[in-house]
Amino acid sequence: MDRDHASLSEVHGSVAVPPGGTKWRRLLAFMGPAYLVSVGYMDPGNWATDIAGGSAFGYKLLWVLLMSNLMALVLQSLSSRLGIVRGLDLAQASRHTYPRLVNIPLYVLAEIAIAACDLAEVIGMAIGLNLLFGLPLMWGVLITSVDTFLILFLMQRGMRAMEIFIISLVSIIGVSFLAQLFIVGPEVSSVMTGFVPSALSGKALYLAIGIIGATVMPHNLYLHSALVQTRKIERTPQGIREALRFNLLDTGLALNVAFLVNAAILILAASAFHDKGYTQVAEIADAHQLLNGLFGHLAPTLFAIALIGAGQSSTVTGTLAGQIVMEGYLNLRVRPWLRRLMTRMVAILPAVIVINTMGDGALGSLLVLSQVILSLQLGFAVIPLLHMCADREHMKEFAVGRRFQALGWLCAVVIVALNARLVAMEVGGWLAAGGTAAMWARFVALPLCVLAVVLLCYVTLAPWVGATRKRRPALMHEVVPVLARPRELPRGRVCVTVDFSHTDQAAIDAALAHGGPGAHYVLIHIVESAVANYIGQHSRDYETLSDTANLEAYVAQLANLGYQASFRIGYGGVVKAIVGLVEASEADLLVMGAHGHRGLKDLLLGATVDSVRHHVKVPVLIVQ
Repeated sequence: MDRDHASLSEVHGSVAVPPGGTKWRRLLAFMGPAYLVSVGYMDPGNWATDIAGGSAFGYKLLWVLLMSNLMALVLQSLSSRLGIVRGLDLAQASRHTYPRLVNIPLYVLAEIAIAACDLAEVIGMAIGLNLLFGLPLMWGVLITSVDTFLILFLMQRGMRAMEIFIISLVSIIGVSFLAQLFIVGPEVSSVMTGFVPSALSGKALYLAIGIIGATVMPHNLYLHSALVQTRKIERTPQGIREALRFNLLDTGLALNVAFLVNAAILILAASAFHDKGYTQVAEIADAHQLLNGLFGHLAPTLFAIALIGAGQSSTVTGTLAGQIVMEGYLNLRVRPWLRRLMTRMVAILPAVIVINTMGDGALGSLLVLSQVILSLQLGFAVIPLLHMCADREHMKEFAVGRRFQALGWLCAVVIVALNARLVAMEVGGWLAAGGTAAMWARFVALPLCVLAVVLLCYVTLAPWVGATRKRRPALMHEVVPVLARPRELPRGRVCVTVDFSHTDQAAIDAALAHGGPGAHYVLIHIVESAVANYIGQHSRDYETLSDTANLEAYVAQLANLGYQASFRIGYGGVVKAIVGLVEASEADLLVMGAHGHRGLKDLLLGATVDSVRHHVKVPVLIVQ
């Protein structure tokens, strides 16, 4: 298939919303995407920051958790608005807004954020397996590479099945912590004092930024803008308003559940450890051991089960978000299993290195560091999102108002200011320490900081001064080649695979030459997106709508040339879909254009022609 595809904006309109149902039935149809996003707000990285914060400072950081959740509500609602109104995810919209020189570093930063998130999931799963079954941490880390394929298998069952799976795991996590809170029994009056804001400095600031990064995750902004498009809505002002309203409610419910889980973890750590004098509990394993010593076997068992559930459910987030940013920023699509394996290997490597060089005890610090890294990436996702949701040229009447813009920019300022303070504090400490640390600070950290500031200033100011790209056409494949009249030979019913690239002209020329004016031509195109793999024929997404328009253009051109033509669209696995459509069309001949890539490109992009010709029962003409 053609590589010039859109990012994971393909999830638009794949789950039907009952047109004549009650409001409750329509609301239930919209419920789901935010819960899939919310698992990223209760992953093992959150556990690490919440446990460290609760044990060190008691309930004092609860207000940071609440502030982070309010930020998440604002930003995730903006993310869903972008996906619903424009039919684009954040990565794709960025590619269409900023020049390539800016999009490449934005892509790299997004990938770093996804790798950091996946690192937290790897460590959390490994620790959970160790706590529950006594499995060595190194083996647990290596085993997490296997769940890549388990998750991909689950995704093939469909979006609704996946949402049910995720909600089930979230329920397990929530029930586990509710039971633990009853066992620990914190004082309600002491808990309430934690929601009063207090000054942050030193370790408290570091943990607070970790909490923000663990709660307001940058990759979730990319993910949510894609997942909201799974609902098939009416593309009318009224239909869009209804979708925005129901998705806002879905987001509010899901993120508040995530907030309650995170608050429960911090309260558990504060009550079980800080109040009893254990103020240095930063490791999940230490927390599990202390729970066992203080409250018996039930609490730590529930703790380990919830940890495994959190790690496993969060893996789904990384799988989809990774595909979104790669397809959106680079306009590159690789096979889902390979994309997932690449992300997981990047996450496993630092965990293996840390275990080998520093021992099992350093994994907790690595978890907290991963969440701080997430926070440092936030500004580069949040600021473009704010600009795009305020862009009246593209959002029209659904652009956010000034008050909501002000609220969003307040969140961005708080995030960037806290991150700047942390970076200044850390780099200043390295410079003061002298020696190797000072050398790294001068020649590595400071130049990177300067580049980051320049990039942040550009994405902030460019839209205001008109330095971004001009508006692009709405279609995914923006230029459909004009077909020339070929020589004609008689034939029956001919199928032709098309991908809106330069090979289409040669393939259709050959088909028309063999079939002549008396044949009927069936143009076949496969929507090869990640979501099409999961949802199949129910997909009615942005890419499908765009490709349908292009196929109609081809059919109209053929009709003007005097040929009978129609088209069929398939979804998901290319080979299986093409074979099925050829059989359903009762074709006498299949014509395919070959791109000519081999070896590594076949592994990355897929080898379609060879596989198809071995599975169809009709002659295959391959045009180079």
